[in-house]
Amino acid sequence: MSPVSTIAPPPATPRPPAPEAGTATGTGAADEVLPYEVPAEDLRALALRHGLTVSGARPPLPRYARQLWERRHFITAFATARLTAQYSRARLGQLWQVMTPLLNAAVYYLIFGVLMDTRNQVTDFAAFLVTGVFIWTFTASTITAGTRAVSGNLGLVRALHFPRASLPLALALQQLQQLAFSLAALLAILVGFGARPGPAWLLAVPALALQTLFNAGVSLVLARLAARTPDVAQVVPFVLRTWMYASGVMWSVQHVLAGRDLPGLVELALRYNPAALYIDLVRFALIDSFTAAQLPAHVWAAAAGWALAAFAGGFIYFWQAEETYGRG
Repeated sequence: MSPVSTIAPPPATPRPPAPEAGTATGTGAADEVLPYEVPAEDLRALALRHGLTVSGARPPLPRYARQLWERRHFITAFATARLTAQYSRARLGQLWQVMTPLLNAAVYYLIFGVLMDTRNQVTDFAAFLVTGVFIWTFTASTITAGTRAVSGNLGLVRALHFPRASLPLALALQQLQQLAFSLAALLAILVGFGARPGPAWLLAVPALALQTLFNAGVSLVLARLAARTPDVAQVVPFVLRTWMYASGVMWSVQHVLAGRDLPGLVELALRYNPAALYIDLVRFALIDSFTAAQLPAHVWAAAAGWALAAFAGGFIYFWQAEETYGRG
């Protein structure tokens, strides 16, 4: 007889070692640690050793500023693209950049200049009014656009990693580019009203530079507020309208304050209202009849103080919430 073949039984599956005290067996509480998990301290050390950082973490302020500078080409391209597309569907296209403030000035001239007879209280009222409307529009448009800088670009914020301050700064740059078109028209209008170009016109450059810093700083503040509370964007137009009437766009602050017994704080607020300061500085530069006597004392120091305080404060305030934009 041939021997009977036998089949060796399969090797026994080794049993896992019994879990130690304080560890989970797969059915324990969620806060128990499995034996094969790596402690969080080791993961942190591993990440640091390979240069890894938390995604979306807020960098230190100096590094954040460097990152913005490194993305200056993106900021410029974004601003230019938005400016080009703004009136792309309108038949008159970019002409609306000039026509909008001109039409506003025409309406204000009819109401304030003719019906309320303000034109007889201010020398060269037409030039005075047009300059005020153009410069005020720069501030109002920058702040309005900056309010929706984050909340209006959530798709971009959630899809790409970049310093979020790029958005309000790009929109502020867009409004500055738009102002360049408007200034060309404004200067032509002033010449038509009899203004003579001269070296004093160059004073408009530092005045507009300070105004740009101030506008960007306020935009950064409102961009953060509106990102957290979208209702802020609905309130801003009413605040801007009230601010415009208090900024001497259609009337002379000096003429209104003359002979009036107003509380000291009210008079100080009207005289050193930042929007009024920038408007009057540009008027002083471009309109011959608008003299230094119509400016408040230390006007350049006040304008620079507002600009630096607004931009530095707004930048830091926006940076502090860098990790929260686009979440929730």
